[in-house]
Amino acid sequence: MKTNLLTRQGYQELQDELDHLWKRYRPEITEKVSWAASLGDRSENADYHYNKKILREIDRRVRYLRKVLKEARIVDYSPQQEGRVFFGAWVEIENEQGEIKSFRIVGPDEIYRHKGHISIDSPMARALLKKAKDEEAQVQTPDGLKTWYVTAISYTGPIETD
Repeated sequence: MKTNLLTRQGYQELQDELDHLWKRYRPEITEKVSWAASLGDRSENADYHYNKKILREIDRRVRYLRKVLKEARIVDYSPQQEGRVFFGAWVEIENEQGEIKSFRIVGPDEIYRHKGHISIDSPMARALLKKAKDEEAQVQTPDGLKTWYVTAISYTGPIETD
């Protein structure tokens, strides 16, 4: 089951998408459908069928976004989180081979908008929760158990790597 947590930024982005779809894009497509319908025979009217398809996709996404936003729990930064990995943290990790990864732990509905975001529900995020800098995390992967070391944690913005 997916977690219904969102960062404040993620919530606002989803709300903005919903507003755009409902207030701008849907009326534009509805107008196109009406225009195409007014041309007469709809059975071979490509504009009509194409825009009806888009309208169904918009309506599906609007329903989904309304449900997500209604059930979402916004998690804001708290000073007690400082020094440990929790929801909303930017984390840098390194393995024994020197491979470095940097990402932010966010809700599952936020990961598709930003490169470098992982879901709180992912095995990596679960393994890193509550870890402090220089602690190790064991992550179960398809290739077996992997060890990663936390090298940096930030709640103010992405970690700058040299």
